[in-house]
Order: sequence, then structure tokens, then C-alpha cells
Amino acid sequence: MAESVVGIDIGSTSLRAVEVGGQRKPKPTLLRYCEVPLSVGAVISGEVVEPNTVAAALKHLWSVGGFKSRNVVLGMGNQRVLARDLIVPRMSLARIRESLPFEVQEMLPVPVAEAVLDFYPIAETAGDNGPMVRGLLIAAVKQAVLSNVNATQMAGLTTVDVDLIPFALSRVLLTRPKVPGTVALVDIGGSTTSVVIATDGVPQFVRIIATGGDDISQALVNELGTTGEPAEAVKRRLGLATGSVAAEDKRAVEIIYKTASEQLMSLRNTINYFVNTRPTEAVHSIVLSGGGAQLHGLPEDLADMTRLRVEVGDPFSTVALAKGINAEELRSNASTFTVALGLALGRAA
Repeated sequence: MAESVVGIDIGSTSLRAVEVGGQRKPKPTLLRYCEVPLSVGAVISGEVVEPNTVAAALKHLWSVGGFKSRNVVLGMGNQRVLARDLIVPRMSLARIRESLPFEVQEMLPVPVAEAVLDFYPIAETAGDNGPMVRGLLIAAVKQAVLSNVNATQMAGLTTVDVDLIPFALSRVLLTRPKVPGTVALVDIGGSTTSVVIATDGVPQFVRIIATGGDDISQALVNELGTTGEPAEAVKRRLGLATGSVAAEDKRAVEIIYKTASEQLMSLRNTINYFVNTRPTEAVHSIVLSGGGAQLHGLPEDLADMTRLRVEVGDPFSTVALAKGINAEELRSNASTFTVALGLALGRAA
């Protein structure tokens, strides 16, 4: 059996990891999972800024979680990552990747030498000068990638791959479960929200939006101050409240609604942009994931705003669970470990 691999989700306040084995089996096995807290400021928007702190936390994670493999897959999915449509002449994937630095400079916010480039092919198409390949250009700021890889090396781990987090999410929630038709996967994290639109499990469109659940908490702090009940607790308790609200909670509800409505409108506009540019590929539903998606009432409001069916994805539907894993406990923390699982499955597929 192939060696197991660990997917690591590097968050702003915690590290989460999932170990997957049985790569050649139709249903890989989730062997171990664990989360440990991370000092505030060590990671900002998914990018390691204090490598020594993160390396120490990774060592602690391995000790507490009992992970056996030291081969890891990291994810990138913040505003230092770009995903854009790109059509290139048909050739081998290796040659396409070699040609990218000469083709995409005008699409990048940084010089080519400062970026890590990749190409995700989607379909062949006909061009004026012959066969073409339509796909997605993936570009990340090299320093951001190297900072994260360096932290894992300092912890004695070997990074075997760096994957785009939206692809990892799509893999575990759309591709492997074989979700049919054109579907929008919306993952609402703490500081970013990713949108992947896929047709029959194949990603067609990726956008990373620089807002997330933390924006609501911060809005509460800015408007109400830091005294009294913590903002995060207020957000979780009230959510997008319906019905009668206690007088002392009305201002908080207004703040939550205002911030959440702006975020939902941005999601609607992103989906509409895809539909308007590809009128033959109508989106028929939304799969929702991420900690920010746990806000009470958010799925219903997103469904009302987009007029699409919204369901919460099940990341564990295509994996087996090792003996000793509490399935109920794991599923209650599904949003916490979805990214890490998707990253590990990229090597286990």
C-alpha cells in the first residue's frame, strides 16, 4: 500500500491536519485528524509570517495527533493567489507549463520571476490557428509559498505538493462525490471566501474573495466595542436572526445583517458573472462549506438571494474512517477539516 500523506490547513488561529491512507483503494481511509491553536499574528491570511512559531506548532500537532507520515500537502488560497481563464495552443501539459512565463506576464500583479505558475486544463477547443486547450491559469506569489514550505521543513516535514485550496475543496465536495451538472461551491472561511463553479465535477471557474466570517466579528467589535459578550459569541448566538429580537440585541443583529448581506451580494454577483459569460452553463445549485457558512440563517438567505438550491456539503462521503475514529464527533467538526482532507486526497486520488 502506498504511504499515507497528511493534508495541512494553515489558518490564522489554528493548524488542522488530516492523514489519509489506502491511496489505491476506491475509498481511501481517513486515519487521523487533529487541530491545535496558533498564536495570533503567526499566520496572516494563510501566509506564514513567523516560521519558528508555526514550526513549533506543527511539531506539537504531530505529537498530539499521532500522525505517522511526515509527507505533507499544503494549500494556498488567499489574495496572493490568482486563478484566471486561459486558452493556449494544444500541446503536452509539460510544454504548456514551460510556456507560461512567456504568455501570462500581463495577467499577473507581480513579475513572472516572483510567481509560481501552473495550468489546469479543462477542455480542448478549436482556434483560428488550430486546436487549443481551455483551462485555468493558477499563479501564486512565490514568497508566500516558500514561507509556508519553509515552516514545514523547520518542523521536520517534507512538502510533497502545494495545492490550490479551492481545488482541494472541489475535489472532496464535488469531484469525488460525482455531483452532476453545473454547481457553485462556496466556502466561507475566516478571512477569505472561495467560489468554485464546476460542471460534472470539473472546475470551470475560480474566484477568491477577500471577505469571510471574521469580517462580521470585526464589524461587531468596531460598532459595539470590546466590553461585554465577545463578538464571536454574539455572532454565533444571534446569526441572521428571524422573528422577535431582544432590545439589547437589535443593534448587533443590524450589524450582522449589514455585513453578511454585503458578502452574500458579492457571492451572487460572482455567480451571475459566470452565468453571463457562459450563458449555456446555467448554475443549478450551491454547495456550501466553511466555518463562516455555519452562521445561523445564512444558507436560507443565500438561497433567497440567488434563487438557487443551497445544501451543505458532506466532505466524508467518499472516505472510510479508520477504527477508533468517532464518526459523530468528526462530522460535527466537518467544516473544520474539509480543506485538510481535500489536500490529502489530492495525493490519494
